[in-house]
Amino acid sequence: MKHKLWLQLLVIYTRYAIGGAFVFASLIKIKGERFTTESGANEAINTSWHFFETMYQSGLYWQFIGFGQLFAGFLLMTQRFAKLGAILNLPILCNIFVITLSYYFAFTPVIVGLMLVANIGLFFWDWNELKILFNLPYKQKIKTFENDIVWQIIGLMLFLFTFFYRLFVDKYDAFFWLSICFIIGIVGLVFGLKKYKKQRL
Repeated sequence: MKHKLWLQLLVIYTRYAIGGAFVFASLIKIKGERFTTESGANEAINTSWHFFETMYQSGLYWQFIGFGQLFAGFLLMTQRFAKLGAILNLPILCNIFVITLSYYFAFTPVIVGLMLVANIGLFFWDWNELKILFNLPYKQKIKTFENDIVWQIIGLMLFLFTFFYRLFVDKYDAFFWLSICFIIGIVGLVFGLKKYKKQRL
């Protein structure tokens, strides 16, 4: 399975997607701004809006969550440190998933649930190396296309674009952000596949 190209690409872009979403969501917290456009202080105490307002008003804790998401997302996007990123992402995603179940969030639990399942999938993908954490025998990793430096470069480009866009643009356009990320991802895919074909010749 590790040698199947389409599975390697699926894993690479799953890391980009989850990591990018974390980086995108982290900057608003690091900047000390609300996740929502308006204050939820006057909403009922058992609503998600009031919950987010309470976290926002905590100040340091709100920013701490942001830095945690930023760091975990960055590690995942680097590809090189993606295993550590998947480990750090798991408790964060579990926490978010339970929050979305505890309050009304419409279809958000489905989205977060899929992210959680995808992150668990990343664990299974790297189980051969991660199982050493449980004192289980470890086999040397197989050299695959997934480990090519091109994916590390693309991951860094996606991270830097997301980071600076969210840092300096107050009125962000999610469609613009997704479009640029998509273009970077497609360029990386084309370049990576060309390199792969040359190596196979």
